[in-house]
Amino acid sequence: MEIRLSSAKGRWIIFTTVLGSSMALLDSTVVNVALPHIGRSLNADLASLQWTVNAYMLTLAALILLGGSLGDRYGRRKIFVLGVVWFALGSLLCGIAPNALVLIVARALQGIGGALLVPGSLAIIQASFHPDDRARAVGLWSGFGGVGAAIGPFVGGWLVDGPGWRWVFLLNVPLAAICAPVALRHVPESRDPAAHGRFDVLGALLGAVALALITYALIGKTIWTGVAGVLVAVAFVLVERRRPDPMLPPSIFGSRQFTAVNLVTLCVYAAFGGFFFLAALQLQVVVGYSALGAGAALLPTTILMLLLSARSGALGEKTGPRLPLTVGPLLCAGGMLLMLRVGQGSSYLADALPALLVLGLGMVTLVAPLTATVLGSVDTARAGLASGINNAAARAAGLLAVAALPLLAGMGPEAYRSATQFGETFRRAMPMCAGILVLGALIAFATVRRPQVPGERPECKIHCGLTAPPLEPETVRRSSPGGGAADRPAAEG
Repeated sequence: MEIRLSSAKGRWIIFTTVLGSSMALLDSTVVNVALPHIGRSLNADLASLQWTVNAYMLTLAALILLGGSLGDRYGRRKIFVLGVVWFALGSLLCGIAPNALVLIVARALQGIGGALLVPGSLAIIQASFHPDDRARAVGLWSGFGGVGAAIGPFVGGWLVDGPGWRWVFLLNVPLAAICAPVALRHVPESRDPAAHGRFDVLGALLGAVALALITYALIGKTIWTGVAGVLVAVAFVLVERRRPDPMLPPSIFGSRQFTAVNLVTLCVYAAFGGFFFLAALQLQVVVGYSALGAGAALLPTTILMLLLSARSGALGEKTGPRLPLTVGPLLCAGGMLLMLRVGQGSSYLADALPALLVLGLGMVTLVAPLTATVLGSVDTARAGLASGINNAAARAAGLLAVAALPLLAGMGPEAYRSATQFGETFRRAMPMCAGILVLGALIAFATVRRPQVPGERPECKIHCGLTAPPLEPETVRRSSPGGGAADRPAAEG
């Protein structure tokens, strides 16, 4: 059944998908500003705060490719609603967590729920609407999502400073209580009749275990755990090479352009992940901002992406991807180096704002062309898979950066409790983030060329990919056995 956007049912679908995807989007952008309050409330050390961020990213990154496959096979609405309910239960457990360990476990559960609901929101739009209305429906979904990303820091900061950090998570419960019944009543069920074969559960588990072990090694400073993580990662690659229906088909990396762009993605999103984790702490611990003040202070990056990403995408189509993927990371590196001026006694207008504007312009320059280049580097039938892999790679890069940067910068377990100590380590970490971005720019300059785009694809015109590039809908769907989550329309930027 193809629904028109102007109908009441069409409006309900937009409302439901925006509400569901916004839960996961807001959680990924708001939790950072709550970290100092969480640490003080639960008497948690820096490692526990790292895991509070990383437990969510770990399960989301490892399972997002599998999540959409479940929707294609068993019903997109069914898996979307399951994800919403699962995410709400994880949020409830976060909100009542009596200690850091329970909070970390609950965050991992939230990530599983996110992996179920995130791919489904845009997939539902793509499957439900009349072809003449799909582009506008995707634009509405993307636009409302961008607005949600913009107001999220205000809402999150107000909750942290007001009723408390637990409400950052508890707020998801009433949102889910609205979203799930509306979805069941107003959203039509859809499946992909071509989805068949077995799910690559083993691949998903090996990927998750490898990331978990390597992350634990970096946070806990344990060499042998890191070695075990590398061995499991090797096993993951071997399994994927031998499976008839792998979650991550090695053959897709036969495209040199695709491989190159993913290397750039790893660099830039590692830097972004580390930066937003540390900057939220720096603004509160060292500069003395409230949670609301810190969230609002970081807002220029989101606003610039909301306003200018469509123009950036159009410019990238004219110049080719090499220029924006080289210049963008360099601008971001400059913005992070300018953040060295932000410390005790610094001025927001004179010190922080210029740095964030330069960083935001760099992100605007590179994110939309990066996504377009990923889509153009493979044949049309694999566009969704390519987008999903790129999205998961970005999340994994951010995960590892949050684990590694405090170690490399010499942050002790109680560093975030001392303005002097944290400020010193922040000044060591920012050049590292900038260096990773420069490496990404060099890779782009040396390897990225204008792709031969094998077909027309709809694009999300608004990109707010602070934690990962946006997953994109595709025009032609794959019909290979057991296709991955991103072989279908997926969501979230």
